[in-house]
Amino acid sequence: METWLPLIGGYLFIFFARVVDMSLDVIRVLMLMRDKRLLAAVVGFLEVSVFILALNQVLAGGLNDPVKVIAYAGGFATGNYIGSLIEGRLALGYLSLQVFPAPQLASQFIERLRQEGFGVTSVECQGQCGVRTVLFVLLKRRDLQRALSILNKLDPNTFFNVSDARLIHGGIFPSKGTRLGK
Repeated sequence: METWLPLIGGYLFIFFARVVDMSLDVIRVLMLMRDKRLLAAVVGFLEVSVFILALNQVLAGGLNDPVKVIAYAGGFATGNYIGSLIEGRLALGYLSLQVFPAPQLASQFIERLRQEGFGVTSVECQGQCGVRTVLFVLLKRRDLQRALSILNKLDPNTFFNVSDARLIHGGIFPSKGTRLGK
């Protein structure tokens, strides 16, 4: 039993080092997407340092131990999952929400979203079935679920599109309810 303890410790080290490495990888990519280059570089340094330590353990003594490879691969998969959970919790950045409400509900959507502090720009356009109003809402990532909850309460069948907004200037956001920029 005592001869297995160092092996199990090595497997656990490989697994958890890889979880940390991959979680840092997800955060690094997020920082790059948010144009936070210096922070991404620091996270990348830590990520590669942990990666090298984990890989060294896997390669020590050759690749004769398949459990090392399983621990490495399992840590990779788990690290991706944990990294996505961390990314969801951080909710950094902004999103662009485009809402295509039924014509008779457009004014209700605009009024309710604005009551909740969201900046809403409405544009009249021509759709396949006639004149429509498209609503543009720029929001913080952490406010997405609240905005979608509003849409769902007003009309669960409303078509909408959410995309990442990489760079913004100005706007109205619910947390402050004031304009940013000029």
